Amino acid sequence: MAYNDRFIRACLKKEVERLPVWYMRQAGRYDPEYRKIKEKYSLLEICRQPELAAEITLMPVHKLGVDAAILYSDIMNPVASLGIDFDIVKNIGPVINNPIRSKSDIERLKPIDVEKDLSHILETISILDKELEVPLITFAGAPFTIASYLIEGRPSKSYIRTKSLMYGEPELWDQLMGKLGDMVITYLRYHVQSGGKAFQIFDSWVGALAPKDFERFVLPTITRIFAELEDLDVPKIYFPGVSSGELLPTLTGIKADVIGLDWRVSIEEGRRRTGGKYAVQGNLDPYVLTAPISVIKEHAKDIIDQGVKEPGYVFNLGHGLFPEAPIEKLIELTEFVHQYSEEAIKRNQ
Repeated sequence: MAYNDRFIRACLKKEVERLPVWYMRQAGRYDPEYRKIKEKYSLLEICRQPELAAEITLMPVHKLGVDAAILYSDIMNPVASLGIDFDIVKNIGPVINNPIRSKSDIERLKPIDVEKDLSHILETISILDKELEVPLITFAGAPFTIASYLIEGRPSKSYIRTKSLMYGEPELWDQLMGKLGDMVITYLRYHVQSGGKAFQIFDSWVGALAPKDFERFVLPTITRIFAELEDLDVPKIYFPGVSSGELLPTLTGIKADVIGLDWRVSIEEGRRRTGGKYAVQGNLDPYVLTAPISVIKEHAKDIIDQGVKEPGYVFNLGHGLFPEAPIEKLIELTEFVHQYSEEAIKRNQ
């Protein structure tokens, strides 16, 4: 089988004969085979076993027929190198044992040492680079989203401690953003050097901010990250997470190639709000997958019809797959996107 670079071409707004498809969290809990592995190993234990992490990364490529793989990992992995003690707790998420609450907590964060502390991640990427026939997407958590875990100590709905630091001690906030920005830049550079063919920065919770606050407290660091990684010859994706539609007009200056959209903003509107500068990715509501397949296809058809109007569109969800997502429906959806988009592209020519 020849190498499938359809995803890369779409990210760069080049012609494709059919739309590329991949799904956030495609290597994970919806797959019964993966759930059996999780009975034996925790997420972090899997990440420390490169052969096993690579195997799980490959599963959806073989089972679903997607056009890109995404590294099996977690956005929290690199923070261990900074001196953060955490665990991923079932039904909760990241729990930080030494949360950041003061100036001294920020000052004690060490620079990331990828080769010493995260060589297992690089080994997984190297294995996949040899085995994959589709591009490998690697990723990092964005500074705001990582900071929200480090400050709150666990997932939060209000982000009260995070916002208290941001509004009340802006100089400390900027210092933290600087350190986390450095972490992301170094971490992703190593990913690409090890064989990553694209990367995505997940800012899952930054939609909790008003545009004015995003522009003051977050955007400068996001802008710096993409500017410092501009020399890397791979597609670069920024996903500003859920409820982030109001932030999209602020993004027109970043050196990304693709902006990910959640389901609250249409593909057409997402393109308009970002000034037509970027390829876009998204944005099926993951929970549409609970519906009959005919309903799923109708939703996908509407998204595809918008996506094919201009070059530069990648079919995805508006957030990650959930455990109850039926794998049979994902297989059928992937086939439908490929088939229907090929017809739609021909009609548009």
